[in-house]
Amino acid sequence: MDLEEEEEKNENLLIDLRECYLLLSRWASSELILTCMPCVLKVASVKEESEEVQKEVEIALLALCEIGVFKVKQEQYLKEITEIIEHQQKHRNLTKLAYQSAWQFLMNRLFNDDSLEDTIVNELNFVKEATKELEALIKCMDWKKKDGEEKGGKEVKEEIVLIRWLRMIKIYYRRCRLWNEEFVWLVSSIVQLFRTAKDNYRGICKECIELLSKAANCKAVKVENLLKGAAFNMILEVIIQSTFGFSQIK
Repeated sequence: MDLEEEEEKNENLLIDLRECYLLLSRWASSELILTCMPCVLKVASVKEESEEVQKEVEIALLALCEIGVFKVKQEQYLKEITEIIEHQQKHRNLTKLAYQSAWQFLMNRLFNDDSLEDTIVNELNFVKEATKELEALIKCMDWKKKDGEEKGGKEVKEEIVLIRWLRMIKIYYRRCRLWNEEFVWLVSSIVQLFRTAKDNYRGICKECIELLSKAANCKAVKVENLLKGAAFNMILEVIIQSTFGFSQIK
């Protein structure tokens, strides 16, 4: 093995160690998190579309997600994460889990940095992207399999990504005050997801109901947006079904 190969091997080992550390970051020190981040962000920013590289990017973005709401200055991440999201919007090169993870990392920063709101809502069009991702997952998931039935690896992963999007949308409801007309389409997608999942995926249905309830309680949300998105119709159906015992969601 020549010197160049040895250096590459050592660099890959360091990357793996830093990703592992971030995946366990709930016990990590702030100094080490900030030491690991630039290296992992560099891996996450690779644009090559081979399957092997996509897997590396996915792991890097998952590792960054585990930092949670730990306070990080914008100059330490914003340019890279913004470029990752914008590149995906143009080229669709990332896996569904990797793309969701990039958004998750950025959305987590909202807890400590309200100034990100304009970037998330207006520059990167979170609502439009969340709607697009939900609709794509609705089309590709196998809705015939019931909760508890054995599922393949791909099916499990799609379900995990879907639930992660729903839970991230909750953060959006809680932290964002900027809204636009695209919100109606997001509400419609959540209603569509509920109706698609209600026979066999009760866990997802409960997430949808909770999401729309939070939206209804959010002062920034206009009532007409919920009406146009058919949210009230869906909630009324749930109340009627629960009251008369036709198909209770437990």
